[in-house]
Amino acid sequence: MLLQTQSLTLHFLPPLIPFKPIAKPQFIPCKQIPFRKLALKCSVSTVSCPTTHVGISNDKPFPAEASRTIMELSSIGTLSMLTSEGCPLGVGVRFAVDDEGSPVLCVSDSCKELSVDKKSSLHVQLDQCGSRTPQCTIQGVLDKPKDRMISKRLHSMWKMRFGEDVNEELIYVVAVERVLQMEDFAEDGIWVSSSDYRNASPDPLRHFAEKIVNEINLNNMEDVYRFCNIYVDLDFQVLEAKMIWVDRLGFDVRISCPQKGLFDVRIPFPTEVTDEKGAKSSFNCMSQQAWEVEKNYQSPNFKKVKHLKQIPYRGL
Repeated sequence: MLLQTQSLTLHFLPPLIPFKPIAKPQFIPCKQIPFRKLALKCSVSTVSCPTTHVGISNDKPFPAEASRTIMELSSIGTLSMLTSEGCPLGVGVRFAVDDEGSPVLCVSDSCKELSVDKKSSLHVQLDQCGSRTPQCTIQGVLDKPKDRMISKRLHSMWKMRFGEDVNEELIYVVAVERVLQMEDFAEDGIWVSSSDYRNASPDPLRHFAEKIVNEINLNNMEDVYRFCNIYVDLDFQVLEAKMIWVDRLGFDVRISCPQKGLFDVRIPFPTEVTDEKGAKSSFNCMSQQAWEVEKNYQSPNFKKVKHLKQIPYRGL
């Protein structure tokens, strides 16, 4: 479900303040609208640019990017191997990732001896604000590094990640062959090739996404509702709304209606952002525009998001 425009008034910038009715609607002095202090011309003009078209693949990260992000933000997964009895065995493991996203594990010899070959899979999940659990499964070959220098580098990487020394002989790497990426439980997955996975970059907002989402849901719920009413083409009244996640291309919102059900909707940013500051600026600018449209101070010059993804009801 793709949504197309956004704007949030986080407490990063001056909060969005409801204004009293103006006696002469045709005259709106700039000084009466605090947000005029922001550079809003940019946000208003870019909202109608091609990046807001529904259905464009760059409205959300590709599966390879999503998988790299999941692996970067996680450190625990389930390693599965085939035993001599012919049954798969899954064990919980900690892992780090190298520059190409290959999982680096510390596996005991007793655990490794249970496997009849080097084929294995590593399943990893990422909780997104308790509402959605994207996940990926890495399929590949589990083996020790052949080069001594690589082994030492991976050992240093492990110590930096977990703050502990481990026996270099217990360090293993999963050579990625392909990846299955899923947006949530009970959804169809998408296979990603090893080359696409290696060449993809994790999302630049990954380390700030949860903090931004929590702040918005805590302090700016009026803006979240306004996003749904202004930027999404709805034929029902939204009872509840909650932001789920944010990335370089936009953010996802979960909305609820007793008569219609539960939906996820995607709202793209007017332009791609590359850091936390850019995301906050986009939210604030979009919040201002949504407020102006709501108050009839300007006409909407953007296409509303039409595609909603209905999901089984699990609450907000």
